[in-house]
Amino acid sequence: MTEPSYLRLYRNGELAARVKTLFGMMSPCRLCPRLCGVDRLMGETGFCSTGKRAKVASFNAHFGEEDPLVGRHGSGTIFISSCNLLCSFCQNYEISHLAEGEEVGPEDMASMMIHLYQMGCHNINFVTPTHVVPQIVEALIPAIEQGLDIPLVYNCGGYDSEETLALLDGIFDIYMPDFKFWDYTRAETYCNAADYPARAVRAIREMHRQVGDLRMDEEGIAIKGLLVRHLVMPNNIAGTEEIMEFLATEISKNTYVNVMDQYRPCGAAHEDETINRRLTAAEYIEAVDAAKKAGLTRLDPRIRPRLIFMH
Repeated sequence: MTEPSYLRLYRNGELAARVKTLFGMMSPCRLCPRLCGVDRLMGETGFCSTGKRAKVASFNAHFGEEDPLVGRHGSGTIFISSCNLLCSFCQNYEISHLAEGEEVGPEDMASMMIHLYQMGCHNINFVTPTHVVPQIVEALIPAIEQGLDIPLVYNCGGYDSEETLALLDGIFDIYMPDFKFWDYTRAETYCNAADYPARAVRAIREMHRQVGDLRMDEEGIAIKGLLVRHLVMPNNIAGTEEIMEFLATEISKNTYVNVMDQYRPCGAAHEDETINRRLTAAEYIEAVDAAKKAGLTRLDPRIRPRLIFMH
C-alpha cells in the first residue's frame, strides 16, 4: 500500500507548522476567495457562518461516491456544516445554508477519522472542507498518532484560494472539486460569486499540479490524484462544453470526470423557471457527448436510471 503523503509531513514537523500558518489565515480570515476579513479566532463569522470551531453534520461510510473512492468498504465521509459558496439550488440545503450540525474540537474530528478507518473505509472524505481546512489539518495530527494511514479526499465546490491550497500540498492525496459554472453571470446569479469560473480554473490547475491524474491500486481504489465533478444543469446553464474543453486541453485528457445527472430543484431553485425542473435524458446525453468530443475518456461509469425523458 502506498503511504499517504501527510505521514512524511508529520514526521518532519511540517504538518504542525502548516496548522499554525493556516490558523493565522483565519485572523483576519482569507482562507477562501470571499476574503471576509473577520477574526474567526475570536468567534467572528463571515459568509460561511463558522467561527473558530468546525461544525460536522454527520460522518459515515458512504457508498454513493465515485467508484474509485467507494471500493468494497466505502468512502469515509465527514460532512462539514455550512459552505463558502451557498449555491441557491444546493441539494444539501439543511447542512450548507442552515448549518445543521455540532461544533467539534480536534480530538472529536480525529475520533471520527479513526472510527471510519477502523470500519475499513478506503479514504477519509471531507465534504465542503474549504472554510475549515485549519481545523481539519489540526485534527489530522492526533488521528495520525492513533494510526491513520489512508488517503484524505478534499471534496469541494471548486471555490478555493490558491494560497490556501498551496498549504495543503502533501496533505491531501486526492482532490475532488466541482466545476459548476463556466459563465460568470450564472455564477453570480446562483452562487453570488461572479469570480467563480476564474477561481475554479486556478484552483483545479493547482490541485492537478500537486497530485496529477488519478492513480489507482490493483483493486481500482484511488490512491492519489484529481477527480472532477460536473453537475449538468437544465438548459445548459453550467457551460458543460466549455468546462470539458478546459479540462481536456488545459489540465489533462486523462482527467477522471464524473458528469453528474442528479440535478433536481432544491432550495430556491423552485422559484427560478430556468432551473425549476429535473434534467432531461437528451440534456445528459449531450453533456456526455461533449466530454467525449473534448477527448476525455475517464468518465465515471455508474448507471444513471432516473432520467426524465422529454421531447
